[in-house]
Amino acid sequence: MNHSATALVAAQAKARRKGWLRYSTLRKLVPYFYVSPATLLLVLLMLFPMVMVFKYSLMDGAIMKKDAAFAGVQNYMTIFENPVFWQSVVQTLYFTIMSVIFHFIIGLAFALLLNTNRVDPLIRSILRVLFILPWLFTAVIIAIIWRLLLDPNGVVNSVLMALHIINFKVEWFSSTRTAIHALTFANIWAGYPLYMVSLLAGLQGISKELYEAAGIDGANEIQKFWYITIPQLMPIIISIALLDFIWTMQVFPLVWMTTGGGPIYSTEVLSTFTYKLAFSQYEFSLASASAMIILIISMSVTYFYIKHQQRR
Repeated sequence: MNHSATALVAAQAKARRKGWLRYSTLRKLVPYFYVSPATLLLVLLMLFPMVMVFKYSLMDGAIMKKDAAFAGVQNYMTIFENPVFWQSVVQTLYFTIMSVIFHFIIGLAFALLLNTNRVDPLIRSILRVLFILPWLFTAVIIAIIWRLLLDPNGVVNSVLMALHIINFKVEWFSSTRTAIHALTFANIWAGYPLYMVSLLAGLQGISKELYEAAGIDGANEIQKFWYITIPQLMPIIISIALLDFIWTMQVFPLVWMTTGGGPIYSTEVLSTFTYKLAFSQYEFSLASASAMIILIISMSVTYFYIKHQQRR
C-alpha cells in the first residue's frame, strides 16, 4: 500500500514537472508569437525579393528566357564595363553628398533661428509652419513645383533677369551644365525639414546651465556654439546624416519626374540607371546586378550607422 502511494506521488510529481516545463517553454515562446506576423511580412516583402534579385543577377536573361542559364558574375562585369554606370555613380555621390551637407547647414540654421528667444514667439510659430512646408509635399508635387519654377519662362529666370544676374533664359533642367545642380538644389529644398525638426529637438534638450557656465568663464557666442552646441548635437547629426545618405542615394521619383536622367545622362543616378535597364531595355539580369550593387553600398553605410548606435 505504501509502495503504491509512493509511486502515485512520484508519478504526480513527475507529471507536475512535465507540466511546468511545458508551461515554461510556452512562456518563452510567447514573445516570438507576437513578433511572428511582422517577421513573416518582413520575409515576404523584403528578404524574399532580395534573394530573388540576387538569383536573377547571376542568371543570363532572367525573366525574359524560360531556360535562363547560370552566368556567374558576368552581369556584374558587364555593369562595371558600362561607362554610363560609372557616370551615374559619380553623379549619385555628388547628388547625395551635396544634399546631405546642405540639408545639415540649412536645417541647423533654421533650427537655431526657431530656438532663439530674440525672435517673437508669434513670428517663430509662423516661420515653423513655413519652414516645414517642403516636408508636406510628395516627390511628384515637388518635381512639378520645381519644373514650373525653373522653366525657361518661369519665376526663377524672371527674377534673375530682373536683377541683372543673368541676361538670357537658362534652361535649368535641359542643359547638361546645369541639370544636375538644379536637381540637387530641388532635393536640398525638399529634405532640410528633417534636419531642422531633429536638431530643434536636440537644441531644446541642451541644458541652459551649460551656456550660463560658459558665459561666466568668458566664452562668446561663437565659442558657445562650437564647444557646447555642436558636441551636444553630434549624436543626432551623425545619425541623421547617415540615414539621409542612405535615403538620398536611392532617390528616384524626383529625378525621374524632373529630368528622367537626361539630358544625355547628365543627371543619370543609380536608381534611374537600374530602372532603365529593367523597364526600358528589359535587361532584368543586368538591372538585378545593378540593384545588388546599390544594396551593397547602402548596407555599407548602414553598418556604420549601426556601429554608431551601438557606441551610443
